[in-house]
Amino acid sequence: MSGEVVEVVRQGDVAVVALNRPDARNAIDDALREAFAEALDEIAADPGVKALVLTGRGSAFCAGGDVKAMGNRLAADPDRVAIDGWRRQRRTAGFVQRLRELDRVTIAAVNGPAMGLGMDLALACDFIVAAPEARFGAAFVTRGLIPDGGGMYFLPRRVGMQRAKDLLYSGRVVEADEALRIGLADQLALAGRAVEEALSLAGRYTGGSTAAIALMKSILSRSFESDPEQIAQLGGQAQAIAYTTAEHRASVARFLRR
Repeated sequence: MSGEVVEVVRQGDVAVVALNRPDARNAIDDALREAFAEALDEIAADPGVKALVLTGRGSAFCAGGDVKAMGNRLAADPDRVAIDGWRRQRRTAGFVQRLRELDRVTIAAVNGPAMGLGMDLALACDFIVAAPEARFGAAFVTRGLIPDGGGMYFLPRRVGMQRAKDLLYSGRVVEADEALRIGLADQLALAGRAVEEALSLAGRYTGGSTAAIALMKSILSRSFESDPEQIAQLGGQAQAIAYTTAEHRASVARFLRR
């Protein structure tokens, strides 16, 4: 998919997905939003993909929403602004939700600034690997807006409620070292090696059962909103499915042969 606004390259059993609008710092417009959703659907349908690494081409991970598009929106017929905005938000929520619910391990290789919706995309991943050039900012408040890519859900779970309030209310920028310190990032990469180190991290998780990871991920994503009994019920259902998988059968057979 080289030359597209979203590029997908297979590295063994890992799909590297790159936002590819470097001249616009990978800002998200309608075309990129739709292409990204399509790429996620293709990956979800491919059982050979065990993990996804998300990054950006050029010097930025993702600058967030396209401000030029915001200008066009404000110039539109006032009677259309609210309903068109509502529909756009549904599309935005949809493609971020696709990333969050993808039943594979997902890693954001943040190679540069991740601002606004770009930071939300990184937060939707299971893990965040940050290059020294990475910078994170929930800049919505500086545009008179609120986070619309799940940041108000993801961020408190990453850094705690009080830090989330600080970052969201101020819109201040967090450098890579602070991101690691407060739990916004999970690992720092060497300069220019965010994707390589994300691929190395992915290798830690691709050797086990993809079915088990998918089942665990579906439960972990609900754990903060559920009580222990609900998690136990979901876990029991998931374990019943895991009993039937080829990976479980093969593992038991290997152990018994020893």
